[in-house]
Amino acid sequence: MFWRMAGLSTTSPVETILDKENFTLEELLDEDEIIQECKALNGRLINFLRERTQVEQLIRYIVEEAPEDSEKRRTFKFPFIACEIFTCEVDIILKTLVEDEESMNLLFSFVEPEHPHITLLAGYFSKVVISLLLRKTVPFMHYIQAHQDIVKKLVDLIGITSIMEVLIRLIGADEHMYTNYMEAMQWIEETDVLEMIVDKFNSSDSPEVHVNAAETLCASTRFAPPGLSAKISSPSFIGRLFRHALEDSRPKSVLVNSLSVCISLLDPKRQTLGMYHTYNRQVTQGSTVTANPETIEGMLESLSDLLKLLDVSSAENVLLTTYGKLQPPLGKHRLKIVEFISVLVTVGSEAAEKELIRLGAVQRILDLFFEYPYNNFLHHHIESILFSCLESKNAPLMDHLLQECNLVTRILEAEKNNKLETDSNKPTVPAEGRSPPRIGNIGHLTRISNKLVQLGNSSSQIQAYLQENGEWNDWYTNVLSKQNVVENVYQWACGRPTALHDRNRDSDDDDYQDRDYDVAALANNLSQAFRYGIYSNDDIDEAHGSLERDDEDVYFDDESAEVVLSSLRLGDDQERIANERSTGSLASPSPNTEGDDVINCSSDDNVIVGEDDDLVDTATSSPETGTKSEDTTQLMSENLRETGDGETDKPPEWVEWRETSDSGDPTDVVLPNGEIQVGSKSSESDVAESSSSTDELEKNDGTSTEESLASTDENPSSDPSKQELDNGNPSLGPTTSNDVVMADRTEGAPEIEADKKDVNQTGN
Repeated sequence: MFWRMAGLSTTSPVETILDKENFTLEELLDEDEIIQECKALNGRLINFLRERTQVEQLIRYIVEEAPEDSEKRRTFKFPFIACEIFTCEVDIILKTLVEDEESMNLLFSFVEPEHPHITLLAGYFSKVVISLLLRKTVPFMHYIQAHQDIVKKLVDLIGITSIMEVLIRLIGADEHMYTNYMEAMQWIEETDVLEMIVDKFNSSDSPEVHVNAAETLCASTRFAPPGLSAKISSPSFIGRLFRHALEDSRPKSVLVNSLSVCISLLDPKRQTLGMYHTYNRQVTQGSTVTANPETIEGMLESLSDLLKLLDVSSAENVLLTTYGKLQPPLGKHRLKIVEFISVLVTVGSEAAEKELIRLGAVQRILDLFFEYPYNNFLHHHIESILFSCLESKNAPLMDHLLQECNLVTRILEAEKNNKLETDSNKPTVPAEGRSPPRIGNIGHLTRISNKLVQLGNSSSQIQAYLQENGEWNDWYTNVLSKQNVVENVYQWACGRPTALHDRNRDSDDDDYQDRDYDVAALANNLSQAFRYGIYSNDDIDEAHGSLERDDEDVYFDDESAEVVLSSLRLGDDQERIANERSTGSLASPSPNTEGDDVINCSSDDNVIVGEDDDLVDTATSSPETGTKSEDTTQLMSENLRETGDGETDKPPEWVEWRETSDSGDPTDVVLPNGEIQVGSKSSESDVAESSSSTDELEKNDGTSTEESLASTDENPSSDPSKQELDNGNPSLGPTTSNDVVMADRTEGAPEIEADKKDVNQTGN
């Protein structure tokens, strides 16, 4: 017995290797389960890996390039496994590494200038260093402090993204690093690491170096220690940054990434990733940010030089496009300048606004808006600038925009001449041989115009200026107002558009809303049973009193729908009473009836049972048997028994009551969706018979019609989406007093969900 139980147990391959008298590190690294064993803190394995010899060998796999003739496992697998062992963050292994200076020297030999810097190994090196920095912060920073030349070597390799990540955490530009270990990291503030980073804009022409240097500086503006943060926002540091950016000999990537640093200084919460910008949809345009006044003053010194770069008249490069050509294209550097000014305006600095007015920056930027009508990135930033100017508390800036820049006049001119100009001297020229296309900034012009109208209600200065312009008033009345009506998605009649307040709904909410609608539509159809004399005279009067309103206003929410459905759930006792009171019978097959029963009904009536328009069963009987109200009651009760009991495999079916052509009633009309509109005349005998029948049912059921109708009237649905769907789909809309009764299920979500497809198919 013991032998059998022992045979069932499996031994780990790592344990098998450890059981050998002579085994090597390579044998362990070649086993796939070594990482799991490290995470499980296998004592024998940890004691072996913590040895200094093994730690140094693991470091060599990470920092030293494999020989050309080595196996693939030496080139790829061993470095990966060695890195993963350190990142398992086993404390005793990391302690062996960080407390041994020779092992640390071996690790940082990777950043030596003469050392080959393979990208794959750089990633492994970065992960090991960051693990030490996070788990062994104090001894690690003491080692770096004793070897400060490592910081300069890391800066020299900032073009490698993995090294950049090490540098960001090393200088404390991490959200949690500095606050937890202030004393150990305070010495970094006394170094000139920021100056070394910003000088990479001048010493290197690599775009990767410029992007990573800017990203490191941007991270410093958000989370750096106080000393570094004060240094990077000082006017001297900003002047040093702009000197590198505005040199004619430097590539444009220097200017683009330098401006990214300036934008981050003005608005640290703004997310910038190198030369690409992530737009935050939650931040409203025109919102103000705060910045250090000294920082703004340092930037304003170079503003005039930046605006000179927005001049496109001297550029000669041409870019062909689908609509024509750009001569020259706007370029990333000009777009970045406009973005920088858009952030500068939101700061709300009076000195910055005065300088923008003096230099004519807003005027030049507005010219770019019309010179490049198809650059949506440009339009986005210029729209933000205009909104900030209009919302500014500085009256001269607002007056400058309206009077000197002629904002309203230029909007009206663009609306009148909304085709691309064929002037060959313009930056944007249409293609030859084709009609000029429509300019692509009309949407932004509409939003700017609406902003003017909105702010005019609260600003007397804007309101007075708009009222003085008669052309604006005519255009607002005849063009803008009508255009706003057309573009108002809340007024669209083509279904239910995705409105702003519905964007947060997930798929589960959509399904819930759709399910509510189907139940409400079904209950709406079933509620018409009250109009066919199924209940007493008083009930009918109350039903007509509650339903005598426009059909479009008749809606049921989920609670009202359940009340209506529950009022029609007839049990076997109620069905038996209805059968005893009926002179004729009209039933569909059920488990309680024999298969060869005869189905009887009035000779003037046809009963159609089936899904959609498929004919499943048709039967007739003698003229002197039954009445319409009794047959309707019998029809509903039998159908509800079949679907509600759940004892039959027959799927839920639609039940429609149709008058035959020989009934002689000229008011019978066949609707396009397959429903039958029946004449509204009803005999007193029908009502009396149905009343007596219903009284018996109520005695057994215990649910009165008055309670059902009162419940439904207390909870009318006011969901506008349901109103749109009811109006747009005649098969699911509210039924009138002449419509037929369609009842195909009584309880349980499976029946409702099963018939949901039938309702949708009928509507489609």
